[in-house]
Amino acid sequence: MLAVQFDRFGPPEVLALAEFPDPTPGPGQVRVRVHAAGVSPVDLALRAGTSPTAARLALPHVPGVDAAGVVDALGAGVTDVAVGDAVFGAVDVARLGGASAELAVLAFWARKPDALTWEQAAASGTGVETATRALDLLGVGDGATLLIDGASGGVGSLAVQLGLARGARVIGTGAPESQDFLATLGALPVPYGPDLASRVRAAYGTGRIEAALDIAGAGGLAELIELTGDADAVVTIADFDAPALGVRLSVGALGGQADGRHGLAAAATLAEEGRFRPPVRAAFPLAQAARAHALAASGPHHGKVVLVAR
Repeated sequence: MLAVQFDRFGPPEVLALAEFPDPTPGPGQVRVRVHAAGVSPVDLALRAGTSPTAARLALPHVPGVDAAGVVDALGAGVTDVAVGDAVFGAVDVARLGGASAELAVLAFWARKPDALTWEQAAASGTGVETATRALDLLGVGDGATLLIDGASGGVGSLAVQLGLARGARVIGTGAPESQDFLATLGALPVPYGPDLASRVRAAYGTGRIEAALDIAGAGGLAELIELTGDADAVVTIADFDAPALGVRLSVGALGGQADGRHGLAAAATLAEEGRFRPPVRAAFPLAQAARAHALAASGPHHGKVVLVAR
């Protein structure tokens, strides 16, 4: 198969197409012929060598954690899908990649609804899992007010929609140029940055904010605690200093926590109902992976960049 790969760490230009052996699905996995694969922040950090987990990589490495495609091989024990089914999902997180290729092995998935394009489905896997996991930890439900700090990116834009689908009111922070985009998602937009609490109160008033989700990882946890009045009402997926403030850090299965994989099927249902549309910023063919990575690293981050394999 053809796959995007890098054999050394560096800028996007280290990416190139190369031939790799076809992967084989293990127990509980499926292999798909990839139609589209998402470009995630973890892909950028691993390629650049700035992620602490980069030392675990065996080079050359195929990046990519999210993919959508057609099942063409089943691992032992898989009974919920068949060869020929369209699915979207993600690779085994321990592998740190493998989706930016003509074939990919998925560790979790859901059936792709007709309401989502291949590109939209490829923008969903780990983002939906992460957002679902965080919303579950916060217990977000009908009538709650949820503040999402960093709401315009790949995970944030999905968390806004999934929070709204649970019946929550959502306040979303983002850069000044992201305010209109956040409003189109259904969030009450607020510019992020220092003195966030006063801007949130100016936009929202003195009503109670039951939960806050930090996606930005920009050092704003103290203000989120101030706004909710309780460190236990705040969850972060990006600030590793959170435990010092009594805030829960959500890292999923790698940290022994419950995961949000069940959210993929729920998101598929919401898509069919017209209530879930993963924003796709741009799409590039596999051969232009360097351009895709460069764009994904630049702002404003309105949704996800994807690679199209066919």
